[in-house]
Amino acid sequence: MIPAPFEYRRAGSVDEAVALLAEDPDERKLLAGGHSLLPLMKLRLATPTVLVDVGRLAELSYVREDGDHVAIGALTRHCDLEAAPVAREHAPLLSHVAGQVGDPQVRHRGTIGGSVAHGDPASDLPAAVLALGGSFVVQGPQGHRELAAEDFFQGFLETAMAPDEMLTEIRVPKSGGGWAFQKFNRRAQDWAIVGVAASVNGSSRVALVNMGPTPLRARAVEAALAAGASAEEAASRAAEGLEPPADVQASAEYRAHLARVLVRRALEEATARRG
Repeated sequence: MIPAPFEYRRAGSVDEAVALLAEDPDERKLLAGGHSLLPLMKLRLATPTVLVDVGRLAELSYVREDGDHVAIGALTRHCDLEAAPVAREHAPLLSHVAGQVGDPQVRHRGTIGGSVAHGDPASDLPAAVLALGGSFVVQGPQGHRELAAEDFFQGFLETAMAPDEMLTEIRVPKSGGGWAFQKFNRRAQDWAIVGVAASVNGSSRVALVNMGPTPLRARAVEAALAAGASAEEAASRAAEGLEPPADVQASAEYRAHLARVLVRRALEEATARRG
């Protein structure tokens, strides 16, 4: 399908992008790699009258150490995040997951900021940031603010960002423990039917892909692990309290089964990697 007509504007800086967005935030959208927004526009599920292109803002493409955490610019491409030595050393889960997104074409064009800001529960990277206890820095007309990943995803394709705000940076604590990422899909480039990101570093955090209306934590699994349960016992509670979607790819029951299987595998892998 063809998107509805729109006006195209290219921003030369973050400040300019925020100013352009603020002129009419309900009718304007930011365009980065386009892999999340353009499909919605083609289906007429999103009909912005103005697209503000931020894809060439080099100031938002970086991966660097910043004290006790790793800072990633929102326009960092998946392939660059995967290859960054800082990410591989201090945030290996995030680096690994970036290398599992879509296919090479997607990874060389798509950005972590676009993936996160879209808030898609079937996306891999939001779950990885949740599992790492990360946060997001956004900028709007009133300045900057930092939002915990747990508070960021609020509903289906809905985040805590205001319409006139722009995601500028992703922050994840440096991690030295075990980690794992498991997902099941029909083809390598497909969205995950179910995915699991696990971080075992003192306490355990487990986040799920495509198991609800938002990227979310497997709270029942984490509680079981904190109480001393084995990986298998904890994984049996992977779908507890959740309402996995049913669609042409899988029933809710099948997703619940996959979650239990993949959580067990992820926990065993993360524990083995921790040593």
